[in-house]
Amino acid sequence: MAKNLVIVESPTKTKTLKKILGRDYNVLATKGHIMDLPKSRLGVDLDNKFEPEYEIVPKRRETINELKRAAKEADKVYLAPDPDREGEAIAHHVARQLKLKKPLRASFNEITKEAVRRGISEAGKIDIHKVEAQQARRILDRLVGYQISPLLWKTVHRGLSAGRVQSVALRLVCEREEEIEKFVPKEYWSVKAFFETPKKEIFAAKLVKIKGENFELGSQAATDAVLADIEKQKYAVSHQKIEERQKNPYPPYITSTLQQDASRRLGFSTSKTMTLAQRLYEGVDIEGETVGLITYMRTDSVRVAKEAQAAASQFIQNQYGREYLPEEPRFYKSKKGAQDAHEAIRPTYFEYPPKAVKKHLEKDLFRLYELIWNRFVASQMASAIFDVLTVEVTGGDYLFRATSQNLKFPGFLAVYEELKDENGDEEEEFEIPVLAVGTPLSLNRLEPAQHFTKPPPRFTEAALVRELEARGIGRPSTYASIITTIKTRHYVEVGERRLFPTDLGKTVNRILVAEFPDIFNYEFTRTMEEELDSVEDGKDNWVKVLKDFYEPFEEDLAAAKKKEKEIRKSTQEKTDEVCEKCGRPMVVRWGRHGKFLACSGYPECKSTKPLEGSEEAQAVTEVCDKCGSPMVVKRGRYGAFLACSAYPECKNTKPLVKSTGVKCPEKCGGELVERRSKSRRIFYSCSNYPKCKFATWDRPVPTACPKGDSSFMLMKSTKTKGDYLLCPVCKTEITPAPAASPVA
Repeated sequence: MAKNLVIVESPTKTKTLKKILGRDYNVLATKGHIMDLPKSRLGVDLDNKFEPEYEIVPKRRETINELKRAAKEADKVYLAPDPDREGEAIAHHVARQLKLKKPLRASFNEITKEAVRRGISEAGKIDIHKVEAQQARRILDRLVGYQISPLLWKTVHRGLSAGRVQSVALRLVCEREEEIEKFVPKEYWSVKAFFETPKKEIFAAKLVKIKGENFELGSQAATDAVLADIEKQKYAVSHQKIEERQKNPYPPYITSTLQQDASRRLGFSTSKTMTLAQRLYEGVDIEGETVGLITYMRTDSVRVAKEAQAAASQFIQNQYGREYLPEEPRFYKSKKGAQDAHEAIRPTYFEYPPKAVKKHLEKDLFRLYELIWNRFVASQMASAIFDVLTVEVTGGDYLFRATSQNLKFPGFLAVYEELKDENGDEEEEFEIPVLAVGTPLSLNRLEPAQHFTKPPPRFTEAALVRELEARGIGRPSTYASIITTIKTRHYVEVGERRLFPTDLGKTVNRILVAEFPDIFNYEFTRTMEEELDSVEDGKDNWVKVLKDFYEPFEEDLAAAKKKEKEIRKSTQEKTDEVCEKCGRPMVVRWGRHGKFLACSGYPECKSTKPLEGSEEAQAVTEVCDKCGSPMVVKRGRYGAFLACSAYPECKNTKPLVKSTGVKCPEKCGGELVERRSKSRRIFYSCSNYPKCKFATWDRPVPTACPKGDSSFMLMKSTKTKGDYLLCPVCKTEITPAPAASPVA
């Protein structure tokens, strides 16, 4: 019989803890929240200080009974869900259900023997302020979701929902799309000159000043005039400098930076990153022993324990040498407002380097662990040292500059090198011979280059997390769920790893921003996060925070309800179509499965028809190739598909695809159609599949190859080139891509 009971959140964690704690402890899991607000109603008493009406989660009834039986037989009960607000709320609800008089709250920042035993020995009280902060957030989200969503049902279509923070993230994506649509490219030119030394060495330098000032060449005519004058001048080296520069390592990961780096380096979604990180934290099987490989992965602090620093220093010295250690251990400053409740994300054991555990981890789990390991080790290493050579060449009114750098000592770069910012401009480097000031130079040739300013790029998941963090919207535990929610609601879609709003997302965003400008507001959302933090710190009262929010919100809600008809009309588009039943004009309306045509005389006339190009319209023209019955659109786990209307007599189905109007390059007579993978990612393949198996992730664009090798080109995108077109046959490129060929 177990003497003590430890209750955690995740079933996976129980295996690890049982091995660490031994026979004297029984470890059980709540499997998430055991209590929540009811699904069928608001569940908040607005007339009684926002008192929540918690109910037992139906799926957790048996779990609660099991916990009660185990608690009766235990000497002590330790509540050890995850060490954050959600975990604190779970501990509080378990204590209530088990009627524990003096519940013992244990927290583990990492699942190691030392940390777990210390957490048990130092178990204290439940932090009621954390519970109240989580409760306030839950009620806020319920008030917004359950009171605004019905407005969307009545004005757009049933099944839509609004979220307090998710809708602000959607606003960011929509406003970025508006910026792109309104952007007008501006022409500018750069000039690169190639100079020849007396020893016949040639090097390049970039024009940086005219008459000692920054300049702007906005046309070919202006550039040609400058080029003509440049050719008349005599040139010499006017300045030369070699300096030593240090590049410092980056701090260890916090939740947001881990999500960003995993997205950019590994191509992981935020939700995938957090799922894998949770597994690394809870423990993986290594040679029969369950080991928690990283510390808790929901944190906004870069603080590192001294013991971990000492272990990292010893590892670095053994692996790389004493010179790779800084003179003093490195300490990093957390950003303003960071909770600092947990350490940065780091490895728990230095006897488990990535190479040693690779055979025990599946591919993606290993890649994430290696990323976390390298970043932390690098954060404790010496700076990289570069020798930077700068040469300036002057002739008349013109100043040219060339720079180059040589890595003198790699330092932390031996382990980890940060990627260049995807939106940043890198300074061009040149190979420069050794030159002395006053060395005469002759102009070999000039290379002018035309450029156009680019619109801001669509958000990647990494960029959206960075933007949310910079604006103070959401917290470490919410970033992944925010992005997952707006994707699963089909308010945004992913193309070329970038987020773009759907028509539905734009419509919902327009309504929410117009009718609730004070709620779906960046500053308001940031302030609300700060107030929730203040509740957690015990500085503010959760009821007061809710009251301050609800009074203006209630006024906006009442005003919006009075405008339902007006809002509904604003979501409809007029057409030239005429209703076949009553002769009234048809309008485009929203339905559960997208747009469709409906009679403007609704509800008197309920005539509808599929919108041209829609999935339903395609079904109208499709006939079952087995029995000849019309095909209809059905929707399953992986989206829409065509099914025979004679079901269940005929169970024939076929994929629902969207034509691109582009012929297959295999010349099989088919055309390329848009399909979706099981993960909902868009790809393009031949309509003659499986006879023809041509497929590509890149979007086909009906632009002929200039060499005539193909009637279309593929839209591609990279950080260095931006968007460009590529011929699938001869690989000819058009860079940049024409403005008329946007990434899907």
